[in-house]
Amino acid sequence: MYLGIDLGTSEVKLLLLDANGQACGRASAPLTVQRPHPLWSEQDSASWWAATEQAVADLRRTAPEAWRRIRAIGLSGQMHGAVLLNAQDQVLRPAILWNDGRSFAECEALTLAAPALADIAGNLAMPGFTAPKLLWVRQHEPQIFDATATVLLPKDYLRLLLTGDKVTDPSDAAGTLWLDVAARDWSDTLLAACGLRREQMPRVVESNRPGGSLRPALAQAWGLSPDVVVAGSAGDNAASAIGIGATRPGQGFLSMGTSGVLFVVNDRYRPNPASAVHAFCHALPGRWHQMSVMLSAASALRWFCGFSGVADERALLEEVQALPVQALDAAPLFLPYLAGERTPHNDPFACGVFHGLGHDSTRAHGGYAVLEGVAFGMADGLAALQAAGTQVSELSFVGGGSRSAYWAQLMADVLGVDIVRHADADAGGALGAARLAWMADGGEEAHVCQRPDVSDRFQPRPERAAPLAARLARFRALYQLQRTLPPLPTSH
Repeated sequence: MYLGIDLGTSEVKLLLLDANGQACGRASAPLTVQRPHPLWSEQDSASWWAATEQAVADLRRTAPEAWRRIRAIGLSGQMHGAVLLNAQDQVLRPAILWNDGRSFAECEALTLAAPALADIAGNLAMPGFTAPKLLWVRQHEPQIFDATATVLLPKDYLRLLLTGDKVTDPSDAAGTLWLDVAARDWSDTLLAACGLRREQMPRVVESNRPGGSLRPALAQAWGLSPDVVVAGSAGDNAASAIGIGATRPGQGFLSMGTSGVLFVVNDRYRPNPASAVHAFCHALPGRWHQMSVMLSAASALRWFCGFSGVADERALLEEVQALPVQALDAAPLFLPYLAGERTPHNDPFACGVFHGLGHDSTRAHGGYAVLEGVAFGMADGLAALQAAGTQVSELSFVGGGSRSAYWAQLMADVLGVDIVRHADADAGGALGAARLAWMADGGEEAHVCQRPDVSDRFQPRPERAAPLAARLARFRALYQLQRTLPPLPTSH
């Protein structure tokens, strides 16, 4: 029996996987994000552990027999977050998250301090990455920077509490801008550009290898064997790829969670930072991946529900689906940049925009515009991957947004590729983490990483190609116009 723990931005998810590869228990606990200032996004790392223990208690209650048979634990986690510890491993400040935009000035400073950054790290300096966050702390909170003995990523802070060990993996470490992505090891050059040393970094272990053992006291408290292994584990996107069996070049997925991700496996390191494409290590040795990322995806739909007063996403989708097809091409356009944007714009000041509202615009029209705007953002990401030489004809649809068949069909129409869903489409990160635990316990990749059965397939509809292409062109022109405007003042 194998346990996957997925530390997301909005919740912690747990999944139990049996030796037949079947999920036999699940639990979750919610998390909240703090935004004390414009562009800031933080979480109290203690809340991650509290949520994990809450979910563990629920899973022990609902699946007691399966729980006691756990042999290994795998972790999946939100990437890029900065957890700063002092010499006594005490947390020095709230964790700065992946969607925090405060360090835009530090990105320029890092690029000047490390001219080889894009070649070594495979990515442009963006506020979401970890390295600019540390430069911001050095500039604005020097006492905290000076007291920092260790920098951990979110899932690796959970690992520290689980095992007492400071360990990370190449897939998650690649999102710091301190990793030599081709070599899958820390770059002393990039660390030095941030005033840091290798000794302040966790040890790097491949995702599917052992990365520690459960602390005896915790094993006893949780009713588990003290021999439980904790895998090297992975960043959330690489773990999701393992969960849907994307292990070979050309395989990939489209994830609709808080953020939107288009992920494709590569057999070698293929950076293309000019288009804000991410080139990271995959969660399997000798493999890498390219990724485009937009910062607001399913979260944009949640935002619009609150903004428009609808009860929830399901109720909004029912209203949208009732719209006749002819009404869609006259709907307003929506730029989904509620927290800035990454691929392909690398623009922390990009903001959300509705364009084309009229007296006849309804909540349903706005809901459709949000769904379509996110799909258009993913089309921009796919174009950036294609410019980097990546070609795909099929993508697995995962994450919370994948529960909507309507959105799946819209993605197929906009992207021009087949979109497939799997039975466990919303369990990707936790499932992938459990599979990594299985491999760390000796499971063979070919057996463990089988592709789940396809539950349904959505193919591009030819009759929608021309109308959507015209709207996509207007969407892109609208962003360029918005970029010429000075940013609005923000307040909380």
